[in-house]
Amino acid sequence: MSSILIEKQDASERIPYRFTFGADGQVVDIVNDIYRALLKPGLRTTEDTISLHYTPQAIFRVRTVSRCSASIPGHGEAILATSFASSSSSRLVTGSGDNNARIFDTDTGTPFQTLKGHTSWVLVASWSPDDTTIATGSMDNTVRLWNPQSGQLLGQPLKGHTKWITSLAWEPHHLRQSSTLQRLASSSKDSTVRIWDSKSQRTDLVLSGHKSSVSCVRWGGTGTIYTASHDKTIKLWDSTKGTLISTLTAHAHWVNHLALSTDFVLRTAYHDHTGSIPPSDHEKTAKAKQRFETAATINNTLTERLVTASDDCTIYLWSPPSSPASNTSIKPIARLLGHQKQVNHVTFSPSGTLIASSSFDNHIKLWNATTGAFLFTLRGHVAPVYMSCFSPDSRLLVSGSKDTTLKVWDTATGKLKEDLPGHRDEVFAVDWSPDGRGVG
Repeated sequence: MSSILIEKQDASERIPYRFTFGADGQVVDIVNDIYRALLKPGLRTTEDTISLHYTPQAIFRVRTVSRCSASIPGHGEAILATSFASSSSSRLVTGSGDNNARIFDTDTGTPFQTLKGHTSWVLVASWSPDDTTIATGSMDNTVRLWNPQSGQLLGQPLKGHTKWITSLAWEPHHLRQSSTLQRLASSSKDSTVRIWDSKSQRTDLVLSGHKSSVSCVRWGGTGTIYTASHDKTIKLWDSTKGTLISTLTAHAHWVNHLALSTDFVLRTAYHDHTGSIPPSDHEKTAKAKQRFETAATINNTLTERLVTASDDCTIYLWSPPSSPASNTSIKPIARLLGHQKQVNHVTFSPSGTLIASSSFDNHIKLWNATTGAFLFTLRGHVAPVYMSCFSPDSRLLVSGSKDTTLKVWDTATGKLKEDLPGHRDEVFAVDWSPDGRGVG
């Protein structure tokens, strides 16, 4: 069906479409074909006239990254983490092996603030969805909160973990109980996840159940916290009570990373491509909730899909239950095979239709995010690929590698779009700004 609409267009100009069928108050997504979506379940017969609705999945276009606009000095050691602000590409935070985090003004290409205080490597850095706070996690076992305007530490370091911090996840904006209360989840090498109240700066909950290092944490839009661990399991937790919902077991080795199909809308909250920000806190919450529900709704059901990557060279796609009483199967939707070495990073496209996996076999692979079907192998790097990131319109993908280069790929064709040399050492972290204007 998509080919009928776009057959006269060049591949680089194609707009992805979403097809739906609506009747009797029910909306059905046409994921694969009409037979499997409508005829096989008995919703329609071959004698019926079927009317489909189609909507473009990307209503704006991101221009490809083609050159280096600024090379900004400042750090004294390797940069291990990077993240653009949720609202724009004007601010970029980085964490480094020099024990500091820095905020850069990307409009002028100059350092803006230096976040000093950690006593060891800064491994992770994350903006809150409303851009009012930056959280950093370090090898000194602490999490610190910062004012992004002044660069000042907010209160005291958040202490409780006994080993270094591996990942951070903010509570989605639409789940916040008040405009002043922000909660943050931190995972650690000490096998626990801690939920912090950023206002009182105390631990709300400790999620203990993993038997080895927790490598990644995500806070879902339905209130479920997802954790991946070196004990080969993925666990789902209730963010209110701190109780275990279920354990997903399929991997045969360390689980290195996980991603949610709603990561992009949870990160950007009420910020979108129009740049308009609701005037009141209530309207901000409502817009953030509406954007999440739009991204997560499949066949009239809120569904957050989960993808996990492991040292066993496999990737699993899941549609996990959101509560213990849920009847949703906890078996994976698909097992994604093809990588020859450890898979280090996975990510969903903002449209929720693609998955990109980065591996130590020097390749990136693209997969269908609904069925797990293999689409393309992106070949070009000559050393392990550490991570990749989609553009906000899902048409492009940028990858960073040990071979010192960034590469930009066309997700519609699987072809190399741009080769971006310039770094003199390994590229550990990369991010595409949510407004699509830059890569850092």
